[in-house]
Amino acid sequence: MTAAAGLLAAVDGRRLLDRLAALARIGGLPGGGVTRLAYSPEDVRARELVAGWMAEAGLEPSVDPAGNLLGRRPGGGARGLLAIGSHLDSVVEAGPLDGAYGVVAAVEVADALARAGVRLRHDLVVVAFSNEEGARGTPGMVGSQAIAGLLTDHDLAVPDAEGVPLGERIAASGGDPGRIAAAAWREPLAAFLELHIEQGPVLDAAPAVVGVVTGVTGRANVDVHVTGVANHAGTTPMRARRDALVAAAELVLAVQRLGRDGHVRVATAGQISAAPGVWNVVPGAATLTVDIRDADDARVDRAIELLREAAAGVAARTGTHVEVRRGPSVPAVPTDPRLAGAFAAAADALGLPRLDLPSGAGHDAQVMARLGPVGMAFVPSVAGVSHSPRERTRPEHLVAGANVLLNALLTADLDTTLDTPDDPAGDAA
Repeated sequence: MTAAAGLLAAVDGRRLLDRLAALARIGGLPGGGVTRLAYSPEDVRARELVAGWMAEAGLEPSVDPAGNLLGRRPGGGARGLLAIGSHLDSVVEAGPLDGAYGVVAAVEVADALARAGVRLRHDLVVVAFSNEEGARGTPGMVGSQAIAGLLTDHDLAVPDAEGVPLGERIAASGGDPGRIAAAAWREPLAAFLELHIEQGPVLDAAPAVVGVVTGVTGRANVDVHVTGVANHAGTTPMRARRDALVAAAELVLAVQRLGRDGHVRVATAGQISAAPGVWNVVPGAATLTVDIRDADDARVDRAIELLREAAAGVAARTGTHVEVRRGPSVPAVPTDPRLAGAFAAAADALGLPRLDLPSGAGHDAQVMARLGPVGMAFVPSVAGVSHSPRERTRPEHLVAGANVLLNALLTADLDTTLDTPDDPAGDAA
């Protein structure tokens, strides 16, 4: 039968939880947590396991040239794809849910549709994006960038922190970088829905079971390079020093002020290094890596200019030279009001308290917005912990979130305003 308005029978909650536990054992650590870096043997094993679950749910699984796992089921002929999913890779010493939850929940949604004999109007694609996290210093969201047609030959040639080009990583894990252009979706996207743990404390403190995401925060990375003069720590008077690390320390506080004083939502100096890195030598060079985020890209731009002004003042006071270089940026992306409404309506119909909130973390949905409308929903992270072995979401909230995704998907499928026009030019895009 075709999809109809109203609630559908729930996902198999027990199996959802069991599958999350099974997935967490791939890359599981002795003290708890998971390390499942993109393109690693553990990442490939996780992909193979989920591909099997996709097949059981009546999806046709395949791996594209970028290493994305796709599971597809034909619909009733409405133009445009409906896509749901997230990613399987993790950071080092992560928790079991970031990304993985959205993938497993999407598979369970597909299974619930199959068990109920529901045929969507649109073709359904369940996707597990490759390398969302940016393993080993690679750019994040590689798989979704490939799907959006944004991954270039230059990107594939850039070596990671271990000196291995991205293209070699993709090839070694079953992708085909020589055909990376074929990973780009040629069919139009009617909607992409992503379910995720919040990775923050807002929902858990509210308390609310569902977070309807209003937009995904934009992000800019900034490298700050400080050049001073290395000299003997015992013989160089304090007044004669041009200490690069002291200058960098002042800039750490300048970064903090960008967020604390309200110029942007958050600003973080997350990494610092000094050279020569010897205890009895005044540092002659230091590098600071900065992360700046806000829902307004113009505010991010202004914050970087404020950081440049602060750097000039620090350089003058400390006798150092400071260079502020803007690195990769991801623009802020608002979610589609129709899809946010679908998530809200699903939560209300299920009697689940909800809250509207922005996403402070980046997600593949940001990139997929280049192709069509996107929507996101969160479930609470206990105490706001994520990217940690202590990451946890209550089992009942995990099941509730999957049921919200199921019913939001049905609502989106019935929304004819999401149908893409019959434009032959779109197929060649």
